[in-house]
Amino acid sequence: MKKFDADQIPEMAEILRNNGVLSVPTDTVYGLCARFDTIEAQEHLRDIKKRPKDKAFPIMCCDAGQIRQIAFTDGVSEKIICAFMPGPVTLILKKRPEIPGHVNGDMDTVAVRMASSKALEELIRELGCPVFMTSANLSGEKTCETLDEIEAACPGLDGMMKGNTQFNEASTIIDLSADEIRIVRSGPVKMEDLEHVLQN
Repeated sequence: MKKFDADQIPEMAEILRNNGVLSVPTDTVYGLCARFDTIEAQEHLRDIKKRPKDKAFPIMCCDAGQIRQIAFTDGVSEKIICAFMPGPVTLILKKRPEIPGHVNGDMDTVAVRMASSKALEELIRELGCPVFMTSANLSGEKTCETLDEIEAACPGLDGMMKGNTQFNEASTIIDLSADEIRIVRSGPVKMEDLEHVLQN
């Protein structure tokens, strides 16, 4: 399987442009990514990960501006974005109505992250749209920790970006879609971290 250096952005972007799926290192764990705006790319990613059709994929954006293009933000979410992104957090926000329903199973919310490295940021910018980003493993199985493990678990991949993860722990998922802030999945960022930011 083709392994790319982090600076081979145009080659990797072309794979994604053609509805391919890449494995990439994020700050938390190794991930699998595909462009978010075509059904073909989503189905290819779903086939590789063996993910059920009723489970939507989180979306990784290159910056806060791209997050605002697909989701509504307010004072609270903007504070959290400013304090913790890019970083090991995923935010559940209300989806903008112009985003197609197939992106997230017709739900009115969407889970978003921000690119955690310069390479990922540049890859998303070169592609021209956000990407689905999910952990590198078969659905329900342990997250892969090396490129060899990823290749063995996901042989249908179209390529791999070399690199290392930082936290080796999945991101904190924070639901900001209702009046009360809720941590859906615990991770590196804790509730006390959120409270500290929001109180200042």
